[in-house]
Amino acid sequence: MEKLVLTGLLPQEITEKLNLSQSFRGKQIFKWISTGVTSFDQMTNLSLELRNELKEKTMLRTSKVQDTLTDPDGTIKLVILLNDGNCVETVLLTDKEGRKTACVSCQAGCAMKCAFCMTGTLGLSRNLTAAEIVEEFLYLEEAAGKLDNIVFMGMGEPMQNLEAIRRTIEILCNKDGRALSSKRITLSTCGIVKGIYDLADKGPAIRLAVSLTTADPELRQKLMPVSNGDNSLPELKKAIDYYAQKSGKRVTLEAALLHDTNTSLESAQNLIEFARGIDVNINLIPWNPVQSLPFTEPGQSEIKKFTDVLEKARLNVTLRTRRGRKIGGACGQLGRTTK
Repeated sequence: MEKLVLTGLLPQEITEKLNLSQSFRGKQIFKWISTGVTSFDQMTNLSLELRNELKEKTMLRTSKVQDTLTDPDGTIKLVILLNDGNCVETVLLTDKEGRKTACVSCQAGCAMKCAFCMTGTLGLSRNLTAAEIVEEFLYLEEAAGKLDNIVFMGMGEPMQNLEAIRRTIEILCNKDGRALSSKRITLSTCGIVKGIYDLADKGPAIRLAVSLTTADPELRQKLMPVSNGDNSLPELKKAIDYYAQKSGKRVTLEAALLHDTNTSLESAQNLIEFARGIDVNINLIPWNPVQSLPFTEPGQSEIKKFTDVLEKARLNVTLRTRRGRKIGGACGQLGRTTK
């Protein structure tokens, strides 16, 4: 008999699927899972009979941590082995104020083929289940303690696995479990317009980040093949504006800065024009080296000139601190250690 995976279930579903006569038992089990227990024996407020039934019929985790890498800057990367042999990576980031953020993956590999991203070279194996994504979060809390935020910015394109992400958020935000606030959740997309409208219309109301990289149509299509047809820059801008207005949340535009590629004055002006009239922040991310890719990281003066042009146009600009680079845990590097 195939065992029931508990990490992907809500309290009422646990009650129903296990035919528990007392509904509060489902809440108790759900609460224990959210605390990160690794054994049914740790569920001390359940009877021995129920714990034995859980051992027989269910499983706490479908995946396991295969490797743990720690950067001198405090970043932790977990290589997680899935039950079908695929691996994904999930990263724990800590900012200057000590806030901890889980950067989780939603797919094994990625089909988007962004030219500057290591994960894009792997191709797509499959979508992750909500249970597997929840397990990433639990493993990171096990490694680093209680986390403050979660960002869907790891391996894969979230808009291609939106239903599993919705279920993950429902589980992590449930008041009877981890009770994470939706205000602490961000989803990053490479610019799938249909998904942006879907998220705006059906929720949940979370923060949205869009990996723009460049607002030059020809260059963006070379760097990000997704940028065509329904996902063209004009259509993407309309979708971003719609999301900002529908959700009431400012959208973040992310730009991976590539030396002598998208850091010119013209590139800056294109980005300024794209941002005009929509409620956005600009998040600049100096490219993180990936040995197999034909790019180099920009120099400090190159970054400053580009940033200055945007700031003079009165855009809200943040230069992201680069973390986890020595363990392949920085933006664009995930998959470097995946077996």
